[in-house]
Amino acid sequence: MGASGGSFLGKDEGRGRLYGVGLGPGDPELMTLKAHRLISEAAVVAYPTLAGAASFARSIAADALSNGVDEIVMDVPMTVAREPAQAAYDAGAARIAAALDQGRDVVCLCEGDPFFYGSFMYIFARLAGDYEVEVVPGVTSVTTCAARAGMPLAARNERVTILPGPLPADELRSRIEGAESVAIMKVGRHLAKIRDVIGDLGYLDQAVYVERASLPDEVVCPLSEAPEKAPYFSMILLTKGADPWL
Repeated sequence: MGASGGSFLGKDEGRGRLYGVGLGPGDPELMTLKAHRLISEAAVVAYPTLAGAASFARSIAADALSNGVDEIVMDVPMTVAREPAQAAYDAGAARIAAALDQGRDVVCLCEGDPFFYGSFMYIFARLAGDYEVEVVPGVTSVTTCAARAGMPLAARNERVTILPGPLPADELRSRIEGAESVAIMKVGRHLAKIRDVIGDLGYLDQAVYVERASLPDEVVCPLSEAPEKAPYFSMILLTKGADPWL
């Protein structure tokens, strides 16, 4: 792989290059051409799994993987505590470093965009000081959800506020009150809390719920009609401004 850019100090000539590749939100056709090329040329790929489940990242890239590719699987425990996940990324980074030290390039797969709530940033933090790293951006879930909902998020000088669903209700309330357009990510088990906050603020009719955007089982509906339970890959969009096309 001879792509340029995104390099950092600490690269020895005999070492491989690490690529953090954004895969987009789930539909393989939303991968960039560069991401697809790097994956199809890769001899070594790394990717996270969640608590032993099948890897969503790998499933997006599956058709691009070559036969015989070496796979480094990073099994990240599903727990609120940070230490088990940090240990998993430590172990994954060590295995990636071993391949790089052998002069082999490694493509690390990441859902969405590597630096936008992306898992790759944890590998980047561990290895960027010692190896050459290139980050390949991907289509984000925010822009995908807006497209699937037919909901423009900002025009002219409007601001977009992105909030994580696990925030406490009081903080969500204050941040939504001061925002113009809002994207609330990582909804999952926090759906009821978020819906109550938005309803109490009087914005329920302006909010849209999107689940598994771009995938065959995608759900797009008014927040008032959202299911009682939401998966991790779900989002709520809220716009309070005037029609952006006027």
